[in-house]
Order: sequence, then structure tokens, then C-alpha cells
Amino acid sequence: MRVVIMGCGRVGAGLAEQLTHEGHEVTILDTNAFAFQRLLPEFSGKRLVGSGTDDRTLIDAGIEQADCFIALASGDNRNILASEKAKEVYGVKTVVTRVRDPLRSELFARLGLKTFSPTKFGINLAHEALVTAAGGQ
Repeated sequence: MRVVIMGCGRVGAGLAEQLTHEGHEVTILDTNAFAFQRLLPEFSGKRLVGSGTDDRTLIDAGIEQADCFIALASGDNRNILASEKAKEVYGVKTVVTRVRDPLRSELFARLGLKTFSPTKFGINLAHEALVTAAGGQ
């Protein structure tokens, strides 16, 4: 599977490592070259400095042949814009978008984007830990 990952933060770098370890062809891009230091030296994927909202960068990343695109940048707007571009302009079949705002995540999911909200997961995990620690009270 050919995967383009936008954002080489902790999640993006970890996902890139996992996918290449599984044998997938991965290109990871970030606007800051320093971010690639999060990748292990033996990372076999492609690193690309640039924005996932920029057509030239996306084409250099192989978006036209990509099976999957995942947007993991720090900003919701950039993630949504890049994901919409990957899906609608370049026809990527599987597009996943991190959206920190749970309300936005639900809205964009209704519009056809596959989203996930770490904020919502965090709320659920914190609630579960609190209830468990308090003995279900």
C-alpha cells in the first residue's frame, strides 16, 4: 500500500515507522525538516519538506499514486484542507483526518471525511479512569 502522511510529529512519525515495518511504501511530509529527527535512522520511507496543502508538494509526495492519505498536522484547518484536496482533486480512496475539535470532527465526518478526534478519545479515557478509580461512584 502507498501511503502519504502529512505531519511528522509523534503520531505521524510513529505511524510512518509502523507502516514501513509492515512493508508499506510511505512518504511523510512536514513543513519543518527538523521534525524528521523523530524518525529512526533506518526509516526506509521518503521524507519530504513541504505543506500538504501545496499541490507541488503533494505531487512530489506521490499523491497521484497513493492508496491512502492521512493528515496529522497540528492544525485542524490544514488537515481538513489537505484531506479534501487528496480526496476530491487527486482521487485518493482512503483519506483519514485528525481533527482536535470533537464538534468539527463530527461535522466533517457527516460531509464524508473519515475523521478521528484525540480530544474525544482523551475525554473518554479520562472519564473511564476517574470512574474506575472512584469505584464506580
